[in-house]
Amino acid sequence: MAHYSIKDLEKLSGIKAHTLRIWEKRYNLLDPKRTSTNIRFYDDEDLKRILNVALLNRNGIKISHIADLDESEISFKISDLARLNPETMSQIDNLVMSMIELDEKKFEKILAKSTHLIGFEETILHLIYPFFEKIGILWQTGVVNPAQEHFVSNLIRQKLITAIDKLPENNKPEAKRFIMYLPEGELHEINLLFYYYLAKKRGQNVIYLGQSVPFKDLTTVANIKPCDYILTSFSSTFSGIEINEYLIQLAQTFAKQRIFYSTFDYENQSISFPENLFQVKNAYHFVEMLGRIV
Repeated sequence: MAHYSIKDLEKLSGIKAHTLRIWEKRYNLLDPKRTSTNIRFYDDEDLKRILNVALLNRNGIKISHIADLDESEISFKISDLARLNPETMSQIDNLVMSMIELDEKKFEKILAKSTHLIGFEETILHLIYPFFEKIGILWQTGVVNPAQEHFVSNLIRQKLITAIDKLPENNKPEAKRFIMYLPEGELHEINLLFYYYLAKKRGQNVIYLGQSVPFKDLTTVANIKPCDYILTSFSSTFSGIEINEYLIQLAQTFAKQRIFYSTFDYENQSISFPENLFQVKNAYHFVEMLGRIV
């Protein structure tokens, strides 16, 4: 069972902690527990309930009315709302709920509906990325169970691989070749897989090496299959100093290639990088960069 603070509930639900405390006191919407040292915390049931309450409240139902509903009535109204209202915030809340409940069918249904309405690429950009941003703070602090993280990550990973496989092969002689990989020790490849999808969809060739690739293996592949671009990504596994050192080594080893790199919550303006290094700020930025490739 996960432990959530009032601030965790605020970040996940979008409801201010002060308001949550009022709802708790006035309407008994939350049932806080206490640790052995008398610190208040909330569990999965509290989180699920407040996400549902927040969703109903954002869609015009007064909090006083929601407080009078039992769990089955709340579930019925949520189901009805999900069917009638495709609004993004509702979808994100429902994704969070399906993650907490490990409900694969619910997760699949939300993705399928969004893909049908706005397409796969827009679903990743406007639904999955905001979803990851919303729960990212809890993953980093270990509040969300790792099993829940693996559950949603693998579902999305499967969707990305399937979407990539469905793209037509590119036989254009003017197409450029990318090598995409994660450095040794890096395992979070959702972002890299999406970049693979974006590049292939726009007619570029990609050699995808995946997770945790040793540097010597990267050089071996590049010798066998010369490339125009190399794209890699860093998460919190690396420190800022380690990223700097790694990127400089990468740029010097592949001086004839352009190196694209993306990072999470890292930006260093104090160091002068080689001219063939280019930071990818986000997926939109990568699409712009792809558009300038000739």
